[in-house]
Amino acid sequence: MFFLLGNKKSKLNTMKIGILTMPLHINYGGILQAYALKTVMERMGHEVWVINEPYHREKLPLKKYWLTYLKRLVKILLFRKNVHLFLEDYENKVFPVISQNIRPFVKRYFKTIDISDVAGCNNSYLFDVLIVGSDQIWRPMYYPKIDYAFFSFAKDWNVKRISYAASFGSDEWEYSANQTMLCAKLASKFDAISVREDSGLQLCEKYLGVPALHVLDPTLLLNSLDYEQLIPVNESKHVAKGNLVTYILDETDEIRQIVKNVAEQYGYDVVQANSKFENREANLEERIQPSIEQWLFSIKEADFVIADSFHACVFSIIFKKNFMVVRNQLRGITRIESLLKMFNLENRIVNKDTPISNILDNPIDYASVEVILDAWKQKSFGFLKNALKDE
Repeated sequence: MFFLLGNKKSKLNTMKIGILTMPLHINYGGILQAYALKTVMERMGHEVWVINEPYHREKLPLKKYWLTYLKRLVKILLFRKNVHLFLEDYENKVFPVISQNIRPFVKRYFKTIDISDVAGCNNSYLFDVLIVGSDQIWRPMYYPKIDYAFFSFAKDWNVKRISYAASFGSDEWEYSANQTMLCAKLASKFDAISVREDSGLQLCEKYLGVPALHVLDPTLLLNSLDYEQLIPVNESKHVAKGNLVTYILDETDEIRQIVKNVAEQYGYDVVQANSKFENREANLEERIQPSIEQWLFSIKEADFVIADSFHACVFSIIFKKNFMVVRNQLRGITRIESLLKMFNLENRIVNKDTPISNILDNPIDYASVEVILDAWKQKSFGFLKNALKDE
């Protein structure tokens, strides 16, 4: 596949850039942040490829094989749980169905190359620059081959290495001792490092021994018109009607009650922007994700947004929506707190005891947000331009 990339620097000042980020599978925010970063790079005049990892659930290693299947069998027979005995095979079969509305966007807007092909190449002629980021690419629980996220596969390549808004996803250090030692060594080879959360600055310095800069998530480098242009004119025909849009990744009784209270007190009709894609007990039809374009349209047209997701907050800000964030204890709140602190919007985070009127009756001052955003854009674009400069 490498011959498709051609030679480096085929045009004056044009570089071939490889972006390594979270796999382009089914996550709206993950795909849109990759779209935003590659779009920014292309507007700077560069050729961009996304180093992607196709979806495939690996079969269990032999030492875990029998114990895992025995546990699943007990759940099925004794507890009547709707558990798939051969889960890995099942997920590989259903993923193309669940992601059928997402894949056209990825195919249309990205040039991708499989990471297995890149990692198996010993030559550095593929790219002038490797960029890792954004999203939780530096979080081992989400990206298990964590050394790859520090370009271990290209440790001997003569390329510029940059991280843009890489996220640890937490303010706690989640690497093992061996991972820390290896990734610190690899991080020392980077030409420029930036992180998405303010807590990432301390993690880089304390555990990786490298300085970093705090920058914007890539999605915030583009404006609302950039995203509106992605939405087909007739998209409203495909989206459920409702002025209270929810994007909840991990639904709980508390969250359901908050949504119900807001809808009842303010007369909102509720529409969910996502499917039950992670719920293996749901019908397959219910797990099919809406398209990227539908998701953008839902937030753009909302009167109010309730979310527990980082990028749902981001796009609420981009489209200037009134919104609230419910704490997601499973995935952590550090990322969202860092984002909202940037724009003095920490009061958007709520729990069941938060008076709803404090949020709904006090719209966000987006004129002030825009001033802050412009300053962060200057800082973030400045980082990228300086990082990409020829020595």
